Order: sequence, then structure tokens, then C-alpha cells
Amino acid sequence: MNIINTQSSILSTLKHKDELKQLVNKNTVEVFNQLKEVVKKIHIEYNSELESMGHGSRVEFKERGDYEFEIRVASDILVFSMYSNVFQFNRDHNVWQNNYIKQNPDNSYSGIINIFNFLSDSFKYSRLDDLGYLVARIFVNKEKHYLVEGKRQMNLFKSDLSENIINDESLRQIVETSINYSLNFDLLVPPYENVKIISVNDMFEKIQNAKVRTGKRLGFQYNSDDI
Repeated sequence: MNIINTQSSILSTLKHKDELKQLVNKNTVEVFNQLKEVVKKIHIEYNSELESMGHGSRVEFKERGDYEFEIRVASDILVFSMYSNVFQFNRDHNVWQNNYIKQNPDNSYSGIINIFNFLSDSFKYSRLDDLGYLVARIFVNKEKHYLVEGKRQMNLFKSDLSENIINDESLRQIVETSINYSLNFDLLVPPYENVKIISVNDMFEKIQNAKVRTGKRLGFQYNSDDI
């Protein structure tokens, strides 16, 4: 291949990849904002239902920036966070077995929206050592098709990227499934051996800040077979 052909190939690839990633990023931002509106509706509806039941608990919604927001339900917080980068599924991922990807590899490029679960007290008391866990992640491609990864309740979702098209109903199902999982994902007492020794410095910090690392047990591990 001569220099001119090499340069032409590089420029063509740069143009194609740039346009592709811009489209994927644009779609992911739109889906993220759509997801935010769905969560706002859930927040209003749930509070209305709780009020009619005479229940003191409330569902709270909070924006945390352009690419992050949260919903607080009882003692749990779900944080929705969008990556600004575009990713491609690795070659070991099951998604490559789908003709939708085989026929057009560009469909394998996706933006990612993560859903994390934290204890609300971790934020309330600024317990910076507390742990949060990834409940699910949503992949959005150039055609606004989506895929949800996560175990247990998340296996309710179709694993065929070609069939999954974003709409309010599908986003609501993702949100409510995540909330339901988090509410049933209980805090466990840590093993005695893990907490039987504490330093003087840790004790002073605990007294001053109520600072003891807390987190739910790990609920999800993401592997290539998790879709």
C-alpha cells in the first residue's frame, strides 16, 4: 500500500469512526435524558401513592450534574450515571453471536449508562469509605437499540440487541426492576473477623464522623454470560 492509499485509508477511517461515535454519544445522551424524565414521573407517582396510603416514607429525586442523577427510596439511593465515552463490545461477548452485529459491526458500538446502589446514610453522613454496587448497566447503540446487563432480576430483559428499542415503557421497567432489586438487597452484618480490630485513628474518626465502612454484599458480577 503506497503512502497516498495509506493516508486515504486513515482519513476515511477517522471520518467514519468520528461520525459513528458522535451518533452513538448523541443517542446515549438523549436516552439518558429520557430516562431522567421517566424517573421523575416515577418519583411523583410513588409519592402520590404513598401519600394516599398515609405513609411517611417519600421518594426523592435529585440531579447531580449533566450526566448523573439519583433517586432515593427508603434507605437506598440509586445513582444513574452516563459515560461520556463510546465503547465497543469485546469479541468474547455473546452479542457477537447475533446476526444484527455480525452483519453490521458498527452496531456493536455503544454508550453506557450505569445504575449504582448506595445506602442513603452513606451520602447523608458523608461516609466516604462506604461501598456502592453496580446494579445494572444499559448499552445504547447508533440505532437506539439497547441491552441491559445484570444478574437475577435483570435476566427478565431480552438479550437480543436487534429487538430491544428504547421507549418510556422499557426504561420504566429497567428503573423499577432496579429499585425492586435494591430494596430486597439487604445490608448484612460483616464477619466478626473483619471488624474485631480497629486502630485508635479509626476510632477517633468513627466518633467524629460515624465513619465505619458499610455496604451491601456484592450483588452482581459482570461477565460475558451475563446477558
